[in-house]
Amino acid sequence: MQYPPNTENLNDWFPASLRPDPAQRLGVVVGGSLSKGLVVKLDREQRVEDLAVGRYVVVHGANDTRFFCMLNDISLNSTNPGIQNNPPELEDDPFLREIYLGTAVYGTINVTPMLSIEDGQPKPVKTIPGHFTAVWNATVEDVNAVFGDEDEGHFNVGAPLELEQTQVNLDLKRLVERSVGVFGKSGTGKSFLTRMLIAGVIKWGRSVNLIFDMHNDYGWAATDERGTQAKGLKQLFNSEVVIITLDGESSRRRSAKTDFEVKLGYDEIDPEDIAALRSSMGLTDAMIDAAYTLKKRWKHGWIKRLNNATEDDFDDITSNTNIAEGTLLGLQRRTQRFERWDFLVEESTGDSVQRIIDLLVSQRKNVVLEFGRYGNELEAYILVANYLTRRIRDRYVDMVERSLGDEADKPPQLVITIEEAHKFLQPGIAGQTIFGTIARELRKYNVTLLVVDQRPSGIDEEVMSQIGTRVTALLDNERDINAVLNGINGAAGLREVLARLDTKQQAIIMGHAVPMPVVVKTRSYDEDFYAAITGASLTTPAARDRLGSGGRERRRL
Repeated sequence: MQYPPNTENLNDWFPASLRPDPAQRLGVVVGGSLSKGLVVKLDREQRVEDLAVGRYVVVHGANDTRFFCMLNDISLNSTNPGIQNNPPELEDDPFLREIYLGTAVYGTINVTPMLSIEDGQPKPVKTIPGHFTAVWNATVEDVNAVFGDEDEGHFNVGAPLELEQTQVNLDLKRLVERSVGVFGKSGTGKSFLTRMLIAGVIKWGRSVNLIFDMHNDYGWAATDERGTQAKGLKQLFNSEVVIITLDGESSRRRSAKTDFEVKLGYDEIDPEDIAALRSSMGLTDAMIDAAYTLKKRWKHGWIKRLNNATEDDFDDITSNTNIAEGTLLGLQRRTQRFERWDFLVEESTGDSVQRIIDLLVSQRKNVVLEFGRYGNELEAYILVANYLTRRIRDRYVDMVERSLGDEADKPPQLVITIEEAHKFLQPGIAGQTIFGTIARELRKYNVTLLVVDQRPSGIDEEVMSQIGTRVTALLDNERDINAVLNGINGAAGLREVLARLDTKQQAIIMGHAVPMPVVVKTRSYDEDFYAAITGASLTTPAARDRLGSGGRERRRL
């Protein structure tokens, strides 16, 4: 080779073709443990700036075993402490700088083994590789060996960081058989991420869905922060999705094609429905006890009678029960707020619950309940979601118990989506709400939750422990990060990864639906996604058929 004369550029003397490829090999294992992860000394050719937490690396151990690991920390080290105290001046001497790099000073990374791949199969990690084992960037083949291919049981949610030519596929059956949580601070795209997950479930017919659409984000169309309109589930799946509404005027104004308006009668509301408003309306235990007493004495019209109560009514209650007048007045002031909600009528004109049950169970439809202008009133959202869910779950319990011994009569798997989940599941009340009950039951009665929240620390710890799959965008509150990682293997290493996600289109997925925690750049919710999700091979009748009679899976198409 002819070396160029009279040059001080090291790249001319040592061209890239003569150096090891830094895009593949990162370094070698020099320490670590199974519980704390591996310490990897970087090769001198590997630039620290090219690495980022969340990347996947592979350690090639003995006997063709590959350890699939996540990078969770990066650090700079030196062989001589004096270098840190008195660093040499190297700006004008690139040759000396090259001598120092990789010898006197070097970079290290911490990687956490997530899985070991043996004979092409991912398995739990029970050991670690030895000293000086080579560490490499994960390849497409490595990722595919862990997450498999997209098929009718697996749904592509995005690509691992820096490996956009491959994809991460969720196991949809495992996703819906336990409750799911979508978390992230405001503005991180939780609604778009949730809509994408539900679209995958509908596409492959893994469950029917009831979505309490607080801000009209899921049914017909949604507007992102750039002002661009994105298609809702109704536009994607048409006849497979039914939109119902509490606010017909709002739906018509947005050209959302609704099936019917939900009207609830005062005569249908029970004290259990009021109890769910304990926190948001400031109800005391005495007020809730009073509600049960009034229902017992005044029967079905108890709320309307309380709102219009006369002095004689109050005298009757205070004289014949142990309820204080101040408690009655406080409860009355709160229930009178209901009168501004037009979806509440004197008496029910039809059984909204039965119509929704028929759509979900008999017709295998996915139901989106839009709240319109009432989505901005948290009390209305909590009341309606709790009212409908309590009754639907009771019907499901009855159907499941009657189907014992005959799987054909079993209702299909149902996933109920709620937003602002901590308002339903906060400590102290989660054990008394229907949503806390559903979360703890796992899939005993074929009903699970998809909870969407920006404050996971506000959710009861016991409920969080029952959430099978957690899909988490950026969180920067320490309590929220602790809540999401509680009970997750390798939580210490994942903490740094979670706190450094981008604000858009990045999430970490952990739990039941993935073989290991994974950081993904999520799919864009755009025309390409619409085309993929409504592909000709994924016709909605076939998807509905996969739910089968009673929710049983059919053989693969």
